[in-house]
Formats: sequence, structure tokens, C-alpha cells
Amino acid sequence: QVQLVESGGGLVQAGNSLRLSCAASGRTFSNYRMAWFRQAPGKEREFVAMITTSASTFYADSVKGRFTISRDNARNTVYLQMNSLKPEDTAVYYCAAKTTYDSQYPNWGQGTQVTVSS
Repeated sequence: QVQLVESGGGLVQAGNSLRLSCAASGRTFSNYRMAWFRQAPGKEREFVAMITTSASTFYADSVKGRFTISRDNARNTVYLQMNSLKPEDTAVYYCAAKTTYDSQYPNWGQGTQVTVSS
């Protein structure tokens, strides 16, 4: 198991930026695929972005071109740079981790709130 702690959420105006961080501990971070998900009030949790162990990245269409996921294996941290934020980006953002052997994400952080005002 790997433990995950998110930080960096907050209240911002539409058009501004935020950077979320997710610090991992407990296992070899570089062996994990890392992802960000989000859940808005009354909605299902949805995929936002993922970065593989070789740093390939994948994004949901709704954030492509605005959000950037990255990882620093020396710091055991994954980041989500969010630019041009929109009110519809308001949600609790969760960090998740899995190995290549996992079919789903067994490791989750507690979440960090992002609120974008119009």
C-alpha cells in the first residue's frame, strides 16, 4: 500500500490557476501509475488525468489543454497544474495510485477541495 496526501486546493476566480500536489509514502513511488480524479456535488467521481511510470500522460477531454499532470520521483510527489479554471471545475480532487498489476486504483488520498467562482 501507498499513502497519499493531497494539498493545494482552495478558492479561486474563474480564469485563474491552482497547482495541486499529492505526496506519496510507503512504497516505491516510481513503480506507481498516478492519477487525479474529481467529484463534484451530486455527481459521480470522474477521471481527470493520469501519468504512467514512464511519464506518459492522459487527460479527460474536459481538461485537455488546461491541466497538466507531472511527477517528481525524487520527491515522491505528483502534481496537477490547473490553468484557465472554470466554475465547472469545482470539485473535491483526489489523488490515486496503482501498479501495472492493479485493474483499478486501490490507493486513494483524502481529497482536496477546489472551488472556482464566476
